[in-house]
Amino acid sequence: MLALGLAGLSAGFIDAIAGGGGLISLPALLWAGLPPHLALGTNKLQSAAGTTMAVHRYHAAGLIDWPAMIIPVAATAVSAALGTLAVLWIDNRLLRSIVPWLLLAVAIHVLRRPTLGDDCSPPRLSAKRFGVLAGMVLGFYDGFFGPGAGAFWTAAVTHFRGLGLSRATAFTKVVNLGSNLAALAVFSLWGQVDPPAAVAMIVGQGIGGRLGAGLAVRHGAPLIRVVFAAVVLALVARLLWQAARG
Repeated sequence: MLALGLAGLSAGFIDAIAGGGGLISLPALLWAGLPPHLALGTNKLQSAAGTTMAVHRYHAAGLIDWPAMIIPVAATAVSAALGTLAVLWIDNRLLRSIVPWLLLAVAIHVLRRPTLGDDCSPPRLSAKRFGVLAGMVLGFYDGFFGPGAGAFWTAAVTHFRGLGLSRATAFTKVVNLGSNLAALAVFSLWGQVDPPAAVAMIVGQGIGGRLGAGLAVRHGAPLIRVVFAAVVLALVARLLWQAARG
């Protein structure tokens, strides 16, 4: 339980800044002996707790436009629930082979643009259209597979909505919370949540999420960009390693 709490703290800290906390939390739950579906469901519960703390911190800093979040959160929640239902019945082997290369492209894009997210830029899609399209695609992905969902959201928000990295990260945390809660509801109905393990991680998640979001608010785009790129590259390495091991 202590090890899970420390893993939750680390995951919450990283997740609040740039996403990718599942790199730590999901393997920790698997190493604790939980079977895959139970680990996934428990991970959604502890992740939702940490994301809630991060959202609260970003809200306090005035980085969330709540009226603009209604459509993307609704679309994301519905699609995430459908994706979670799908993962309970369908093999996601194809995504396992494609996603690492998509994430690598995102990392290269960030590293090639050292000023990415420093300032806002003109939006390429309207808020409503972006909310529906991104919510449907990325929400389903988050429920069905998950790794790198936060990275895809942040990249999409900066590119299509023109938000700076600080506001894009805040946006990502809100939609992530919606998808986590929707997926959690489905996993709970199927009895795929381990409350004791989740509680141990939630304690750490709450602390880590608040600390990470605080750092991101204070240091802004330069910190987020570095952590974001590091987390995405780590995700790519982990997914490729898992694929190599079969």
